[in-house]
Amino acid sequence: MSQPLHHLYLTGYRGSGKTSVGKLLGMKLNRPVIDLDDRIEWSAKISIREIFEREGESGFRDRESSELLQISKESPSVVSLGGGAVLREQNQQVLEATGFCVWLKVDADTVLERLTQDSNTATRRPSLTHLPAREEVLTLLMARAPIYASVSNAQIDVMRKSIKAIAEEIISLLPEPPPSH
Repeated sequence: MSQPLHHLYLTGYRGSGKTSVGKLLGMKLNRPVIDLDDRIEWSAKISIREIFEREGESGFRDRESSELLQISKESPSVVSLGGGAVLREQNQQVLEATGFCVWLKVDADTVLERLTQDSNTATRRPSLTHLPAREEVLTLLMARAPIYASVSNAQIDVMRKSIKAIAEEIISLLPEPPPSH
């Protein structure tokens, strides 16, 4: 007998659609929606870019772990994780213990296209390496794919699919039926 769904976590590389899909899922499932990056910025009262500049990636990851742990104790929600939230083992354990995690799979070309079209990229998404953008995306996607695969309960290829189609596919994969409205 499976335990009831607590949180629905969305993971994947930046630009995979976690925030957009999360908002629609929240409406369809009648659950609050939490964007982990938004929560970190709200708590820190500065942007992610500023956190990286002041505290480095490890300071940001510390904040990310702390906020994720707090969220995991709150009422059932749809949670859009940052692309690197799954890197720490303690976060992986929180995800496994407190919800159902879906990996939104995307390729490098789609990521680059989405990031260049997103006005928030410059202010919210600092470079994580000193590589040119395409090399960074390819390198990090390759490094993170096995982690995304190991923490996720389901994987969805999101390329060339509408947000609505992705949300419907996720709902069909949930271990319990969604609440009726």
